[in-house]
Amino acid sequence: METALRYHEATNHSQAKLRRDSHVLDWSNQPRPFKIYRDVESVALPADPDVLAAATQPLLDLMGTPPTDTGDPGVGERIPDLDVLARTLYLAAGVIKRKRLAGGGEMRFRAYPNTGALYHIDLYLVTGELPGLPAGVYHFGPHDFALHRLRAGDYRAVLAEASGMEARIARAPAVLVSASTYWRNAWKYQARAYRHCFWDAGTLHANLLAAADAELLQPRVVLGFVDAGVAALLGLDTAREAPLTLVPLGGTKTPIPSAPPMPTLALPTETLSRSEVDYPAIREMQQASSLVDPAAVAAWRSPLTIPPSNVTRATLRPLASMEDADLTRRSLIEVIRRRGSTRAFDRTRAIAFPALCAVLDHATRGVAADILAPGSTLLDHYLIVHAVEGLAPGAYYYRREERSLELLRAGDFRAIAARLDLGQALAGDAAVNVYSLCALSAVLGQLGNRGYRAAQLEGGIIGGRMYLGAYAQGFGATGLTFFDDEVTEFFSPHAAGKSVMFLVALGYPDRVALGLDRER
Repeated sequence: METALRYHEATNHSQAKLRRDSHVLDWSNQPRPFKIYRDVESVALPADPDVLAAATQPLLDLMGTPPTDTGDPGVGERIPDLDVLARTLYLAAGVIKRKRLAGGGEMRFRAYPNTGALYHIDLYLVTGELPGLPAGVYHFGPHDFALHRLRAGDYRAVLAEASGMEARIARAPAVLVSASTYWRNAWKYQARAYRHCFWDAGTLHANLLAAADAELLQPRVVLGFVDAGVAALLGLDTAREAPLTLVPLGGTKTPIPSAPPMPTLALPTETLSRSEVDYPAIREMQQASSLVDPAAVAAWRSPLTIPPSNVTRATLRPLASMEDADLTRRSLIEVIRRRGSTRAFDRTRAIAFPALCAVLDHATRGVAADILAPGSTLLDHYLIVHAVEGLAPGAYYYRREERSLELLRAGDFRAIAARLDLGQALAGDAAVNVYSLCALSAVLGQLGNRGYRAAQLEGGIIGGRMYLGAYAQGFGATGLTFFDDEVTEFFSPHAAGKSVMFLVALGYPDRVALGLDRER
């Protein structure tokens, strides 16, 4: 666990470190936000608006309520076709909005929030024969909404073996693999980009899990796998790229066949930028958290639950009843198309207590993952409340098991919240800030260096769900960075020994500051 602790400390933000940081963005060397393969066969995904808009289920019904998964191979067949894959990929990582830039060109925004809008996460699809899609290994191209074939043939057995024969992987007709190209984020965030691999994969997976659940595909986040085997299957340059997760889609009773021969894959791609800067701390952290063979995967993987913080005798404020609350029932497709990252909050507008409760409750119900028992979590959630109707301003701890908020300290902490957000105004102007913290030493003590990936990824998934929950209720959200140790100190002694994994600010947009019609 020493490498993870050393990396985490080295990439913590502090006042002193920011004063010493001389990093300047070289805009002429900004990497392209897409991985584009040259000279490979492509399969166009159905882009018919009626096909993509078929995800009409209410977002809150899909978010944070993963189906019970016993790992029983006898579960009925669920084979995705090309329409289902198109919807799932579009809602997870497709291009949702386009913005013309003043100097020419176009900014294409994806379905999920990503640090710096740099979009360094790619999705790969490994399939057997599917309706409308031959068996193969494909890269999803958001830029042209197509699947680019890297290998022909059924290579699912490679992933099944790499995962230590994880039950869902071993009976999935299709598996999505996420991966990061470090430089596409490190250009701006330097060595801290390894955290962002899992933050940004997490917000993507918040969308992906909801979209796949809408298609009854029973998705599950698998973090235990042999890194080198998955990277070789996809042809990743392991000095610059890393596989992050496996997500099985659907189920089949037909046994996965043996994989065909797997020659080395070295397909050319478009150059990202003029030059790249290497950050050895990223590669060191990736290597130290890798699993080397299926036996190591099996030994590493076990359902893990970190006990919640000890219960005090404090008076608790129960969450509003979701059955009685008048909640907005926006559909999955509507929410994802509306979602953005709020760049200015209206500090004069409070959000309703039941709406905040809906965000907290649905976002934190648990993630279907190979190292988490159903409904369990690695995280604790703390709030700084500024403007929530019927809830006193102050610092709170969310007691998830009791669905209650514990008041730690009453008061107006807008100025402190802004300071904790690297001195930016957003956290001070928001209605509420939600900090996801982790007892990192306890997690690493059980899961080793790879536990760092799990904690950061869950933080990103919970943060992504809070984005979705906020937009489902008609207000906004944005992910923020922070002074790590100062956040822990603010919430201590309750948060002593914990580390921040993610921060989301919630509130109504300041439409005047953003140049929008106030009445819209």
